[in-house]
Amino acid sequence: MNQRTLANPIKAKGIGLHTGHESIMTLRPAPVDTGIVFRRIDVEPVVEFKVTPEIVGETTLCTTIVNEERGERIKIATIEHLMSALAGVGIDNLYIDITSDEVPIMDGSSSHFIFLLQSAGIQIQDKPKAFIRILENVRVENDKGGWAEFHPYNGFRLNFSIDFDHPAFNATAEKMTLEFSSTSYFKEVSRARTFGFMKDMEMLRQKNLALGASLDNAIGLDEKGVMNAGGLRNKDEFVRHKILDAVGDLYMIGHPIIGEFTAHKSGHALNNQLLRALQAHPEAFEIVTFDKAPAPIQYGSSKIVS
Repeated sequence: MNQRTLANPIKAKGIGLHTGHESIMTLRPAPVDTGIVFRRIDVEPVVEFKVTPEIVGETTLCTTIVNEERGERIKIATIEHLMSALAGVGIDNLYIDITSDEVPIMDGSSSHFIFLLQSAGIQIQDKPKAFIRILENVRVENDKGGWAEFHPYNGFRLNFSIDFDHPAFNATAEKMTLEFSSTSYFKEVSRARTFGFMKDMEMLRQKNLALGASLDNAIGLDEKGVMNAGGLRNKDEFVRHKILDAVGDLYMIGHPIIGEFTAHKSGHALNNQLLRALQAHPEAFEIVTFDKAPAPIQYGSSKIVS
């Protein structure tokens, strides 16, 4: 179970969900132990963002990373779907060059990013992959009834429950468990799209949010139900997308997690707070590798380039 990067560079182009800004994003191979590094190449000099929980600076409706080293807040918004895809494929090391302040939203899921990664091919690197193994329970809560916690578990299992007061949620499951592997991730959650309520659109756009949102890149909900002509991709798409988000948010810690994640009404803020709470208790986790024994988390081997 060694580290992974891409075999070849690959590009994607699209608009940001919240800014509406068009950007070109280039994913490039990176050496062992690089981690995931975003790079704003539209500013001079180039600004780098080495992914860690601490660089998450904003969590309103998306995960936004912030670099203030130059005395100004330089941002990249909505990184969670791409981070989720990287976790799903098992990419450890990658440079992500982007020409704007937001990752393209594509279709609102992580499936387009999965396609990009698989098209580029996966390069197996000559060093064992490091995992974070949860040793003790860690929990965070907010004042809105939301909570999230880690428990020891020999694998990566995610349990998520949601609670929305809207007719569209009456006919769909409000909780789900995912036993993580590349296969289960691709099959169960990668195509689940982000969603939003039409009643909130005017307020969001006054705050410069959702400026690029449309029914092509999100599930729209009016007072009656789903507005998209094709409906939902599956009946549990809402909670599946929340798990997709959580997979991406948790991968901000820099390594795959061996443990169980359970959350209720959690979002980007609580997910990030949980990572920071874990880091604040070093006795609650350890870094492990599996250079001989089989790892408890499995990753797909399609289009591996040796």
